[in-house]
Amino acid sequence: MPSALESPEAGEEDILRYEEVEDGAVSPMDLSELLKEGTKESHDRAENTQFVKDFLKGRIKKELFKLATVALYFTYSALEEEMDRNKDNPVFAPLYFPVELHRREALAKDLKYFCGEDWKEKIQCSEATQQYVDRIHHVGQHEPELLVAHAYTRYMGDLSGGQVLKKVAQRALKLPSTEEGIQFYVFDNISNAQQFKQLYRARMNALDLDKNTKERIVEEANKAFRFNMQVFDELDKIGRSLAEEAQDGGFPVHDGKGDIRKCPYYADKLGMASPGCPIHAAVGLARQPLVQLVLAACLAMAAGVVAWYIL
Repeated sequence: MPSALESPEAGEEDILRYEEVEDGAVSPMDLSELLKEGTKESHDRAENTQFVKDFLKGRIKKELFKLATVALYFTYSALEEEMDRNKDNPVFAPLYFPVELHRREALAKDLKYFCGEDWKEKIQCSEATQQYVDRIHHVGQHEPELLVAHAYTRYMGDLSGGQVLKKVAQRALKLPSTEEGIQFYVFDNISNAQQFKQLYRARMNALDLDKNTKERIVEEANKAFRFNMQVFDELDKIGRSLAEEAQDGGFPVHDGKGDIRKCPYYADKLGMASPGCPIHAAVGLARQPLVQLVLAACLAMAAGVVAWYIL
């Protein structure tokens, strides 16, 4: 999910910040340095979203993890479509690493694992994710130099703290040791993440960009963080609705399609359930104090009859 640490040994408080590789040739005006300094505040804000903090503590339900994977699928589909479109554009071409970085197919494998063969029919882009996707498409088609910001924000984080989140998810969700369900975090074609990130930043610094364009890229990177935070907040709201859910059986869960308020179970949580639904009407009636008292009396009477029969 979010961008994260440079190494598994870093602390939780640094989950969305990664360090630049020490390099004597780095200049304060290099794009990598400008991005590092210019997005610090966004890093701090993103690392303190409730969704990220809960995820790091292993408080992530499988249903919510699935919805997060859906959001990533739509995000990376848009990003990689625009990267393919601009693979020969000099303002982006040096950062085009489809074999090493592209995540869309890995995410498709994860969704197949969680949702089955017909996973494409079961997913839908959420409102917050759609806004993110729309921005990526706009940038790729009209301001391709800003695509650098979106690629940097996502992939560098995936190669950093994403590896920590992989272990958290695998442990918390009891996923197979064969890494099914977390292929998003697996970069089979990168043997040394640290070295690859150093190469990537060197390529960014070598882009022929003027000062104004670099500033616009930093601004766009901050926008990318805001889009990610909006997705986190959206997931956090769904997560709170899932708090009382019985994961193995019990009430159905929201599948991420459309407006959450239109789902009968969550509408009931929000006090908006349809009065015509017998199940939710019964649940609502059972919550009334008088009904609960009557039910308790009936249970006590039944227990007494059973005890008498056994004796």
